[in-house]
Amino acid sequence: MARPKIFEPLRVRNVDLANRIVIAPMCQYSCEGGRMNDWHTIHLGHLALSGAALLTLEATAVLPEGRITWADLGLWDDDTEEAMRTHLRAVREWSDMPIAIQLAHAGRKASCEVPWAGGKQLAPGDSHGWQTVGPSAIPHYAEDNPPRALDKQGLREVRDAFATAAKRAARLGLDAVQLHSAHGYLLHQFLSPLSNQRDDEYGGSLENRMRFPLEVFDAVREAFPHDRAVTVRVSGTDWMDGGWDIAQTIQYAKALQARGCDAIHVSSGGVHPEQRIHLAPGYQVPLARAVKNAVDIPVVAVGLITDPEHAEAIVANGDADVVALARAMLYDPRWPWHAAAKMGASIRPPKQYLRSEPRKDRGVFAVPERVDPAARW
Repeated sequence: MARPKIFEPLRVRNVDLANRIVIAPMCQYSCEGGRMNDWHTIHLGHLALSGAALLTLEATAVLPEGRITWADLGLWDDDTEEAMRTHLRAVREWSDMPIAIQLAHAGRKASCEVPWAGGKQLAPGDSHGWQTVGPSAIPHYAEDNPPRALDKQGLREVRDAFATAAKRAARLGLDAVQLHSAHGYLLHQFLSPLSNQRDDEYGGSLENRMRFPLEVFDAVREAFPHDRAVTVRVSGTDWMDGGWDIAQTIQYAKALQARGCDAIHVSSGGVHPEQRIHLAPGYQVPLARAVKNAVDIPVVAVGLITDPEHAEAIVANGDADVVALARAMLYDPRWPWHAAAKMGASIRPPKQYLRSEPRKDRGVFAVPERVDPAARW
């Protein structure tokens, strides 16, 4: 039987993907002062044993005011860097899975309560709130506190913060950086005409709206070692008339490729509360396919991909090069194991778990020397 496409390897600059299944970044809202803690050791540790090819750390704010919530992860000073170093060390001791980080700034969607406490934006005067910033003084929700429109100095500070965080990521030995320009956060806010109504060189035309995100990409690419990958997550559409759409996404993706971007991760939405998303399994895959047809770098598809056969079809049909799982991986952190067993492929487990291989799935564990699970230990 031929090896399923999702279990074929792929190299993205320095990152050797053992298969085409990657773990998308997922916010945990569990930090204090932006610092990782023992929850992250547990959370990342079990994902790092999943058999996926890459683990991407959750959206990591490059400035305190760039956090979505007061409990978000950050990488803006020595304390946040050292906390991340401590907990990554524990994960890496037991897993050789490549680890990337998603660098982010929430812009006008920052200063929020954690989701399980309602998730609403907190006013600047709240003990957990602060003044947000954005391309224009337009709030996300009408009842939100309006963001402060970034001036030229503010733009430089944000751009430099992304670059500094990339340098910290390099010191931490992270294998890749993903720049977050999707889901209605700051860089996406600059891209979309729904949130960017500036009248300077950073607003108006597509070229102008792309200017700041591309400046940030250039700064990150310059700051992160050349032999390590830098990728970008994009929203393929705002799902709104007059908003960001797939044609503009393609132009943005081409500009990113020309600047040295190593892969494009295609998601969608997030910039406007009145978006109308038609949810269905693989609903974002056509967006990934459109980008893949326009660029010569790997493209990642994401969004309600939960079935192994579906994931296989996406890669085998050329819709995308890689599939990313998020909530499906939280629900089933051995998803790649089960997919391999279902599709006649193999996966390399931790040696401590070798005896867990079911007899009906004999051969799903790829080990240098076969071990009889019935043998004496």
